[in-house]
Amino acid sequence: MPTAFEAVSVNYGAVAPMLIIVGAALVGVLVEAFAPRARRHVIQVSLALAAIVAAFVVLALVSVDNQTVTAGGSLAIDGPALFMQGTLLIFSVLGVLTMSERFGGRSADAFTPMGAATPGSPAEAAADRAGFATSEAFPLTLFAVFGMLMFVSANDLITMFVALEVLSLPLYVLTGLARRRRLLSQEASLKYFLLGAFSSAFFLFGAALLYGYAGSTDLSKIALAITTADGAYEELLLPGVALALIGLLFKIGAVPFHSWTPDAYQGAPTPVTGFMAAATKLAAFGAILRLAYVGVEASRLEWRLGVAAIAVLTMVVGAVLSVTQTDIKRLLAYSSIAHAGFILVGVLAFDKTGVSGTMFYLAAYGLATIAAFAIVSLVRSGGSEATHLSQWAGLGKKHPVVAGIFALLLLAFAGIPLTSGFTAKFAAFAPAVAHGGLAGILMVVVGVLASAVTAFVYFRLIVLMYFTEQTGDDVVALTPSIASTIAITVGALGTVVLGIVPGPILDLAGRVSQFIQ
Repeated sequence: MPTAFEAVSVNYGAVAPMLIIVGAALVGVLVEAFAPRARRHVIQVSLALAAIVAAFVVLALVSVDNQTVTAGGSLAIDGPALFMQGTLLIFSVLGVLTMSERFGGRSADAFTPMGAATPGSPAEAAADRAGFATSEAFPLTLFAVFGMLMFVSANDLITMFVALEVLSLPLYVLTGLARRRRLLSQEASLKYFLLGAFSSAFFLFGAALLYGYAGSTDLSKIALAITTADGAYEELLLPGVALALIGLLFKIGAVPFHSWTPDAYQGAPTPVTGFMAAATKLAAFGAILRLAYVGVEASRLEWRLGVAAIAVLTMVVGAVLSVTQTDIKRLLAYSSIAHAGFILVGVLAFDKTGVSGTMFYLAAYGLATIAAFAIVSLVRSGGSEATHLSQWAGLGKKHPVVAGIFALLLLAFAGIPLTSGFTAKFAAFAPAVAHGGLAGILMVVVGVLASAVTAFVYFRLIVLMYFTEQTGDDVVALTPSIASTIAITVGALGTVVLGIVPGPILDLAGRVSQFIQ
């Protein structure tokens, strides 16, 4: 007799924030189809912001009281998932605010008026004259946010793979929609897509091997299989873990899976770059934490040193190559790679304090990163973004407020005391020293040295802004709208507050750092 069908039980209070986001994204698709072209930008921005704020409110008031494993065991709504989902929603608000910047135009300044047009073609010029807007960027962003919310709470490898694709596909499209330097943007989108497809294949192959090992893709059942292994399929475990981790390490830009990062960061619309750098990194680390701490922690002695070597390589390569960069977006891309290595140090502590330190680092880094890229989008030369470092010479004298905020963010990236960067590095490194053994201590030593190298890069840029004469008079910092001003202000205030009084957020991260097993 066939097995009777059993409906999957879903705790809708636990997953309500995700449902709100995906529902708003679907409404955004209908807006693109039926709303008048002239009103789409305002409708899409308002819809996206309303949905994200509503999801955050529901998460804070409803989901926190519905912590459970739901949807047939595929989603785990627990402390780490809620903390990272809440942080993702904050990043999403700031990201949408920066993407909506128009600088007095009729549509979002960062996006091409017609993504399907050939760069430089008459069709693109006609679309620009007609005031066309790529307002579909906002529902695409909501779909990416939905995938990220699912990614950090996925308790099953198949669900994790679906979430990975849902968050990645919209980002591939958004990367290719830059208004300026269109060919560079489309090249970046293609590279990101092709390498992302390879990484997804690695992850799926790893999931298949782990299924062959454990007979299930559920993380808790994989953990049980490891602790009760009879040796029959033992040879599948390590390759499965390695391949699954490769797919996730790609998303954080860890070396040697980092080659997409500088190209995608440089070619994407700058607000999208800031959103990707903050939100995608947080989502990927959320998935890594859950896989490592819930699914395969019992086998960590077999693969921990390999991931530690990747962390060391990531810190060294990111720090050293950032010194050679002349484009500020590529510089911040290699800085992002180095920070991925710093965060991996906290992950590999395999202690509750490592989880809380990692989550705090991701929150602090994301706030500073979105604000930094928002400022990059303000600095212009001849109508285009002034991304070459030489164009930033003398900016501190001409635009002291913009340069001052950017300098503050650079100090945070460098880990200078009284900024969020210093507290974040301490929160990630301290558990590695306390619980990581000799490997943890060595990673922290490399991390401190790499931080010194990156500090040189940031201080060199500060010196360029304040103590170098301007090479031309055409470089200006545009006046941002209220939306961009809010995003930059929140990022800068978060950098200061998390550096001076980090206690409340650190305590919160510590209280919610226990995964549901």
